[in-house]
This record gives sequence, structure tokens and C-alpha cells, in this order.
Amino acid sequence: MAGEPHDPVHRDSPLAEMKFLTVAEVAAVMRVSRMTVYRLVHSGELPAVRVGRSFRVPERAVHEYLRAAYNDVG
Repeated sequence: MAGEPHDPVHRDSPLAEMKFLTVAEVAAVMRVSRMTVYRLVHSGELPAVRVGRSFRVPERAVHEYLRAAYNDVG
């Protein structure tokens, strides 16, 4: 409708339900250094979106990475 603000992410889209974490938040969840998270992002092992000069990592990707790493070790 005319006059309504444009909402690029509809509430029923999967993107609306995604939660993104900063590198520092990922490091805290994984209990590793921020440099380790940057290495995982740059190597492609952990998917991320670049926003300006920083990265945002989908929370689900962090959980999937940890689940896969846990299965590989044990």
C-alpha cells in the first residue's frame, strides 16, 4: 500500500526467524578466542555474512558446527 514503510523481510519468511551473532558472541558461546572464530569464518568452516567491516554468524550455523565437531571427536 502507498504510504506504508517497505518491509524487505516479511514476518513469515525464514530470514525473519534467523538470529545473527557477532564474532565476540560466537567466541563466548564456543569458549574460544575471537581470532579462532575469524579463522573459521575465513576458512569457510563457519558461514558468515559481512556487514560493513564486521561479520555476523547465523546462530544455527554455530550450533551445527559444534554438533558436527562433537560427532567427529566422539
